[in-house]
Amino acid sequence: MSTTPQTPTPNEPAFDDDLPEGFTQVVREVNGTLIHSVVGGAGEPVVLLHGWPQTWREWRYMLRPLADLGYTVVAPDLRGTGGSAVTEAGYDKDNQARDVHELLQALGLTGPVRMVGHDIGGMVAFSYARLYPEKVHKLALVDLAVPGYGLEEIMDPASGGLFHFGLFMTPEAPELLFHGNEKAFLTWWFAKMAANPKAFPPEEVDTIATSLRGRDALRGGFEHYRTLLQDGRDNRAWGEAGGVLTMPALAVGGEYSVGSYLAQTLRPVVPDVEEAVIAGSGHYIPDELPEDLLAVLTPFLA
Repeated sequence: MSTTPQTPTPNEPAFDDDLPEGFTQVVREVNGTLIHSVVGGAGEPVVLLHGWPQTWREWRYMLRPLADLGYTVVAPDLRGTGGSAVTEAGYDKDNQARDVHELLQALGLTGPVRMVGHDIGGMVAFSYARLYPEKVHKLALVDLAVPGYGLEEIMDPASGGLFHFGLFMTPEAPELLFHGNEKAFLTWWFAKMAANPKAFPPEEVDTIATSLRGRDALRGGFEHYRTLLQDGRDNRAWGEAGGVLTMPALAVGGEYSVGSYLAQTLRPVVPDVEEAVIAGSGHYIPDELPEDLLAVLTPFLA
């Protein structure tokens, strides 16, 4: 069970100078916290959920093109990131799915949505589809491993998994290490995780570092990792009880990141999932090759 804070404190900045034409910023109090989002377009809703260490800006190259296809596009900042409140608790993915559900209700978007999630946002999107299957018209997951269905293997450094999960899950330690070193760490991080070295120029790294500056903002990011074991238990319990996702689903992986692993590990609970691999991309597909990602998403979402 999740707890919610009594006094949410909005993070900053919201980067309003970089909004695409026709998009506006919206802040709503939902699920005991404040959630910031960027909204634009008209038509059936597409929801874009970002990953770590980013904000809604991860989708900046795709917002206007999706709106031009005839969608209402909603790109929230997840709890604890960007313009949304840094809270004491509530970062488990099921509770964050409730954040998104209540946000959509507050925006008057009460019908089924097309849900797209990358990295941590993909974990929230998976929870959303579990909890509100009747509210998801189509589900696209972009370069992640889902807790309970493939993530635990990637988290295990003893078997060749990635080291950062254990570090980020440790209370207080990463905040102490990265406070004051946000830009240096992110410069190293994106060079390691992105296959396209031009995807994160210094000015973009500066912008992301600004959104993470200070121990409270850093904690808001790392809290997403500190619930991953519980997230896995929640997902497995649902699957063991016979849970299956039947809406159209697409699993997208970067060639130099998860590749086809996401689709393979999802098939026990998403048996009809479609698979796509973005050639030449690392983990940050929306930044590295947004046009290639749009080329895959556009026919799927249509």
